[in-house]
Amino acid sequence: MGRPAFVVRTEDKNHSRRPAHHAGPGWRIRVGTFAATAAMVSAGIILGAGPASAAPAPIRLTSASCPNEILQGQTSGCVTELQNLLNAHGAGLVVDGQFGSATLYAVREYQAATAIAVDGRVGPATKTKLYATGGSAPAPVNLNSSSCPANIVQGAKGGCVTELQRLLNHHGYAVDVDGDFGAGTASAVRSFQSAHGLTADGQVGTNTKRALYDTDESPSTGLDLRSASCPENIVEGQSGGCVATLQSLLNGKGQSLAVDGSFGPQTLAAVKAFQSASGLTADGQVGPNTKAALYSNIGGGGGNGAPAPINLNSASCPNEIVQGQRSGCVTELQSLLNHHGADLAVDGDFGPLTDSAVRDFQAEKGLSVDGHVGPNTKAALYGAVTPPSSPPPGGGYANILDVAAAEVGTVEGSTRANSYGSSVGLSLSTSNYAWCATFVSWVAKQTGASSYRNSYVSGWVKQARAGNYHLSVTTSPQPGDIVAFDWDGGSDFTGGNEHIGIVRTVSGGSSFTTVEGNTSNPNGGSDGVYVKSRSTNSGYDVVFIRVR
Repeated sequence: MGRPAFVVRTEDKNHSRRPAHHAGPGWRIRVGTFAATAAMVSAGIILGAGPASAAPAPIRLTSASCPNEILQGQTSGCVTELQNLLNAHGAGLVVDGQFGSATLYAVREYQAATAIAVDGRVGPATKTKLYATGGSAPAPVNLNSSSCPANIVQGAKGGCVTELQRLLNHHGYAVDVDGDFGAGTASAVRSFQSAHGLTADGQVGTNTKRALYDTDESPSTGLDLRSASCPENIVEGQSGGCVATLQSLLNGKGQSLAVDGSFGPQTLAAVKAFQSASGLTADGQVGPNTKAALYSNIGGGGGNGAPAPINLNSASCPNEIVQGQRSGCVTELQSLLNHHGADLAVDGDFGPLTDSAVRDFQAEKGLSVDGHVGPNTKAALYGAVTPPSSPPPGGGYANILDVAAAEVGTVEGSTRANSYGSSVGLSLSTSNYAWCATFVSWVAKQTGASSYRNSYVSGWVKQARAGNYHLSVTTSPQPGDIVAFDWDGGSDFTGGNEHIGIVRTVSGGSSFTTVEGNTSNPNGGSDGVYVKSRSTNSGYDVVFIRVR
C-alpha cells in the first residue's frame, strides 16, 4: 500500500486511515456538540436531505443584492446560497431559503470550526471563509437511501454525488464537493477502493458505500436526542449512543463529563444542574423540553454579535490579554479556544469561563497556568510552538513512554502534531489523515528504540509477529510497550479499522491505559495526543508489541 489510506473517524482509525470530520476542503468539524448532528446527517436521519422546491434562486453572498450581514429570520436567495455553501461543508440543511434555527446552528458551528467569531451572523469574514473553503453543491443525500442508485458511477450528478465527495474528503481524498462525478472523483473512488481491499472499478456500489460509512469505533454514538432512535425520556441507568450524545451536549454547556455512554450519578447530577440553570423542572429526566434546551444556542453567541476579531499578535492587542477585558482581541481568543474544543460563547468578554478555558489550554500545552494570554499562549493557540517538556531524543526502549507522554495535549493540526509525519516522510496536516501509527513511528525515531517506521498499523503488527526490527509480540504488557487494536476483531489487522498507541500503565487483569495519537480528547474538543483507558475484553482484539 503506497499512500496512506485516509478514513473518517470520530476517534482513532487505522494508521493513515483518516477520519477527521472533514466535511469539505478546509473545514474540519469540531468534535462534541456538533459531532452528534454531523453523524446523523451522514446517516440521513435528520434535517432533510434535498433542497426544497420553492427555494428562491441562489444569489452570491458577496454581491450587492445581499445585505452586509445575513441574519436569522431572513428569507431570500442569499440564504439559499448560504445553505448550499453550508451543505457543501456537510451541514445537511433543507435548502429552502429561510434562515431558521437549523441554519443558525450550522452557521455557528461553521464559525467555531474555522475560528471566526461565533455570533450566528453571516458577515464579510464568514462569507469570505465559506467561499475560500468550498463552493455550493446540491444538498447531500445518504448513499444508502432509495434516492441514490445502487451503483453511482462517473457522469452522475446530484446530492448522492455531493455525499460521496463529502465522505471521500472525510477519508482524506481532496476532491471538489460540487455534486458532479467527474474524473477526479472517479480517481479518488478507485484509490479508496484499493486502500480498502475492494475491486477498484470506480463504481460506488454496496461494498464501497459500506466502507465509506464504516468510520467509527462506536458508530452508534452519534445520535440526535430528538430523533426516533432515542427514547422520549432518557433516564438514569440507560446506556448507549443517545447517552453519549447527551453527555457531549452537557459538556458543551459547561459540564465536564466522561463521554462513556453510561447514564450514571454524575450524568444525573449534570442533567439536574443544567435543568435548574435553564429554568426547567430538575427531575433528571431528559425529555422533550430538556432536549430542546440542550440543542438551543449551541456554539454560543446568541446572535447578539461580538466585537470583530483581531489577530492576537497585532499591535491592536495588548501584550497580555487578561480577565475583565472586552475587545476584538477577546473575540479572537475565544474563537481560537473553541477551535481547540472549549465551547465558549464568543462574545468578546473575558469572563470567568474564558479564564478557565485559558488555564485548561495552558495546562494541556505545558505552559505557565496563570490565565494570562501572553506571547507563549498566543503562539500555542495559533499552533506555532513546540511544547517545552519534550525530552531529548535517544534513550532507547526505556524512553518510549517518556517521549510519548510529553506529547499529551498536542492538538491535531498544530505545527507540533504535523511534524510527526517527518518520521515516515509525510508533510501532510494531521487534520487530513489518520496519524496514530505515524505518532508511534515518531516516538520510535525520537528514542532510537527501533528503526522501523510505518504509517500503517498492520505494518507494525506484521513486523512484530515476524520478530523484525527489535519488535516482538508479548502477552505480558509493560509501560512503554506498543499496543495495536483491531476494532473489527479477528486480529488480522486488514479491515481498515485499526489503531495503535503506547502502553502507559497496566493495572492487572484486562485493564490498561495508553498514550495515543489521532484520538479524541476525553474532555471534548479537537483530537490529538491523549491518555485513554483500554481493556483486552471490550469486543476488539489487542496485540502488545515489545520493543527491545
